[in-house]
Amino acid sequence: MTETTPETRRSEALSLVPKAEAAQSMKDFKSDQEVRWCPGCGDYAVLAAVQGFMPQLGLAKENIVFVSGIGCSSRFPYYMNTYGMHSIHGRAPAIATGLASTRRDLSVWVVTGDGDALSIGGNHLIHALRRNVNLKILLFNNRIYGLTKGQYSPTSETGKITKSTPMGSLDSPFNPVSLALGAEASFVARTVDSDRKHLTSTLRAAADHHGTALVEIYQNCNIFNDGAFEAFKDKEQAQEAVIRLEHGEPIRFGVPGEDGLGTKGVVRDPATGDLRVVDVTEEGTDGVLVHDAQAESPTTAFALSRLADPETLYRTPIGVLRDVRRPVYDTDMSTQLEGAMEKQGKGDLGALLAGNDTWTVAG
Repeated sequence: MTETTPETRRSEALSLVPKAEAAQSMKDFKSDQEVRWCPGCGDYAVLAAVQGFMPQLGLAKENIVFVSGIGCSSRFPYYMNTYGMHSIHGRAPAIATGLASTRRDLSVWVVTGDGDALSIGGNHLIHALRRNVNLKILLFNNRIYGLTKGQYSPTSETGKITKSTPMGSLDSPFNPVSLALGAEASFVARTVDSDRKHLTSTLRAAADHHGTALVEIYQNCNIFNDGAFEAFKDKEQAQEAVIRLEHGEPIRFGVPGEDGLGTKGVVRDPATGDLRVVDVTEEGTDGVLVHDAQAESPTTAFALSRLADPETLYRTPIGVLRDVRRPVYDTDMSTQLEGAMEKQGKGDLGALLAGNDTWTVAG
């Protein structure tokens, strides 16, 4: 597959969206609404990051739309000085699909949570991903239901004791990144609320992508699931817990060695084809994989997504796992409609709805 630069991808993704007439700042994207999340919630960090990087896109605010479902994260549209919709539980991807498909001059963003997106909204999410509509989905994952006060969610670990699972959850949790890759998503990434630099760069990469971009954001709920991602925030633990993916770079992590890179590496087991972690000081660096986010096949990206321990989250890859070109739904739909107009002319909506088999029933 031909490798492309971020500038090339951005020219495609945002080419139809009108540009801002004047320079913008973070202040321009702050609404006049009081931000009403619990003090210390990770949502504040994500909001600040989004408001901070939006001016970099240089887009007219009136052509940016945030669509959300139901949940703590879904209050997001209130706090963005753009157009937005606080919509129906789990249905934000469906609404955003209609909007992005019919208004290609808009930059459409979906903000959702692990409960909203993966429980009642799971079907809508996977179909948006497989269709590859030109929209960006930010999935806030705190591994708990926060708005309804602390029930287990589709991403809660097995054995999780909550108000709805007092003896421990029996469910096997979803891995949102694995799910997205299995749905043939063309852009899949993961980042963390507390790492502002990484969060911002990941959001920018998603904005540059032409098609559906899913970004899972590990986000701390300090009221009902505090410390769920503590391993990522403690400097010593993070060296072993986090695998930072960079396109074109060897997949190394852990305590830095003499070469400045991590002393652990990810290799492919020649016997099974699976990925495994090795100590490079003992086994050398020859077999260490080089990350290719633009590989046509999602096989390696999926295998990377399975390295994380579902309980402790150790060996969790963050960064862009996949960024590939696929036909974009709204572009193809527009081309199809233009072709039909040229061939058949303006249609009759009434006749289309009625079809060939109609009856008149007299009273």
